[in-house]
Amino acid sequence: MDEWLLDEPTESTRSMQLELLERRYDQASTVFCTQYAQKDWHQRLGSGVHADAIMDRIVNNTIWVETGGHNMREHTAGQITA
Repeated sequence: MDEWLLDEPTESTRSMQLELLERRYDQASTVFCTQYAQKDWHQRLGSGVHADAIMDRIVNNTIWVETGGHNMREHTAGQITA
């Protein structure tokens, strides 16, 4: 899922994400690309029951690949305006 949680998900989006993750759970891999730290995902998902269920399916059997705190968008934007 590219740009994961870039926009605050609506209730229907959270329901769709939960359904998608439920169907893929233990069947297929899902890659999340985001600029937000994993610790912030639950809050960005609305901190409710859907957020709990979505995070439960994500954190089990997960391999985290941290790419660091450098934001290439900010870096590139600084080069364009300079």
